[in-house]
Amino acid sequence: MGSLFLLVSTAFFLIPLILQTCFMVSGEVKCSDQKVKCYDWNVEYMYWKPDCVESLVMGINGNFPGPTITAKAGDTILVNLTNKLHTEGVVIHWHGIRQLETPWADGTAAISQCAINPGDTFLYNFTVDKAGTYFYHGHYGMQRSAGLYGSLNVDVADGSILINGKGQFGCSLGGEFITKCSQDIDEQCQPEVFNIQPKKKYRVRIASTTSLASLSFSIGHHTMTLVEADGNYVQQVEVDSLNIYSGDTYSVLIETNQDPSTNYWISAYQIARKPPLPLRPGLTILNYKTNPVLDAPSSSPLPSTPPVWNDFTGGKSLTPLPTPPVWNDFTGGKSFANKILALQSDQLTIPKPPTSFDRRIVLLNTQNNNNGYIRWSINNVSLVLPTTPLLGSLKYGLQNGLDSEKPDEDFPSNYDITKPPVNPNSKYGSSVYKFDYGITIDVIIQNANVLKPDTSEVHPWHLHGHDFWVLGYGEGRFSSDDESSNLNLKNPPLRNNVVVFPHGWTAIRFVTDNPGVWPFHCHIEPHLHMGMGVVFAEAVNRIKRVPSGVLECGLTAKTILEDSITSSDPLGAPSPSPSPGGVPRLGPMWAVNLVFIYLVYVGYMFVN
Repeated sequence: MGSLFLLVSTAFFLIPLILQTCFMVSGEVKCSDQKVKCYDWNVEYMYWKPDCVESLVMGINGNFPGPTITAKAGDTILVNLTNKLHTEGVVIHWHGIRQLETPWADGTAAISQCAINPGDTFLYNFTVDKAGTYFYHGHYGMQRSAGLYGSLNVDVADGSILINGKGQFGCSLGGEFITKCSQDIDEQCQPEVFNIQPKKKYRVRIASTTSLASLSFSIGHHTMTLVEADGNYVQQVEVDSLNIYSGDTYSVLIETNQDPSTNYWISAYQIARKPPLPLRPGLTILNYKTNPVLDAPSSSPLPSTPPVWNDFTGGKSLTPLPTPPVWNDFTGGKSFANKILALQSDQLTIPKPPTSFDRRIVLLNTQNNNNGYIRWSINNVSLVLPTTPLLGSLKYGLQNGLDSEKPDEDFPSNYDITKPPVNPNSKYGSSVYKFDYGITIDVIIQNANVLKPDTSEVHPWHLHGHDFWVLGYGEGRFSSDDESSNLNLKNPPLRNNVVVFPHGWTAIRFVTDNPGVWPFHCHIEPHLHMGMGVVFAEAVNRIKRVPSGVLECGLTAKTILEDSITSSDPLGAPSPSPSPGGVPRLGPMWAVNLVFIYLVYVGYMFVN
């Protein structure tokens, strides 16, 4: 496993990276420094054909998806972000980056910062402290669903390849062939082809930016060796497929040891939620470079019967389509999750969790009805974020900036998680769980039945600002028996994203060593905006002066002006002008419904 730290990589560019803009901030940080990566981005709407049907999507500098950021551990990232959306605010969350000592750069509207108003510019300034596979995405309204996302790889080759956003709406390279589907397709939705050399080893980086669906990912006839999950090394385990939930990131190794005269499918099938029929997986091609370069699809209509695809591949054959997984095989999903264990070796050992906890919070995840609207709730509270960022309200002691009521840390002992709630009503709230510095927190996420009988859903949960130990998964209601028999304290993996299975529970543990205000929420985008989340406030008194421009909205705008924190800040954050009334403009929470199969990143690097 130590050889992973000595990989010699070669970049393969199919999508150009954004040119870095040489601007200076704060005198001490210069874009000319080798350890500083500078980007100048404009977020704007544009017409694009990600599925061969023109849609209005969010892009960065005229590109969809956004540009790839490549860096090495310890590098400083400077992103000068200008909002050109005209009618709504924007923020960007750096998914998986812990933001040590920069909690204001987390990119969560109404929690870590004010939304960046139309026409304003904001500088994200943070350090990537740990190698791994990450990504970034909008964290305001439904902007991730609208296409605002991109890849962030740390300590990798200078380049990666994206296959998301490629395919045909209502059609699939491997689905049923219908007359409306034509191969006269736009360059924006042609499938990517991954060209590889035989008898080599490649690292494949995968990140799921899906807004709703979970995926089963496989590479035909190639066994994958899982080596990384959410930026942390894991014990090597060979798998034929990966279960990927929204927010997950993985690295796998593959050896190109198959017949080089044949091409192979890379596939992503929907799981955990019943897929529409006919099945339309996300597909692209793994091509051995001993074959001629693959021709583009012909302009003739697709045949009425499934082809062998010889014409499409320039005369070379393709292996049969992969067998679709059983979408509701949760036993298999749990088996895969339990295979992921922390790396313990002579070269590198992932830290073990503390043997006990100081405080335990049990979060009951339910579907509820609030004023006639279906909502998701945690301990009967549906999260609604305030207009004043919680970081500012807590730092400046603004009592009116959030709910003063202390949130519940458990749920009634007589609650039956296998049935719809007896009283489906819930309430709105923005209360915060407050933690002292340096204590050990256990969180049990308890999944329950939805409003429909005999139904419970999969939920991937993401914690900002932290990695956590995944202590275990279980069925039914969590109990003291689970604590003694089903929790792994020996080699639990460190992650920032974790799945909770239907009618089950997931246990995590973390140490409060990163002062800030951190959301913990379901990464399914509609579920978050329907209330499925909580907020952890961690040793806010230890946070140093917050850069100007971060909190200039809501109640904190006046406080900042009174405290004269509008002068040049050593961290170099510019000061966008507040919107009228000091409250951020709330944009429409809409989504371009990109088909789930197109929301997978795949980057790869060559290994000697």
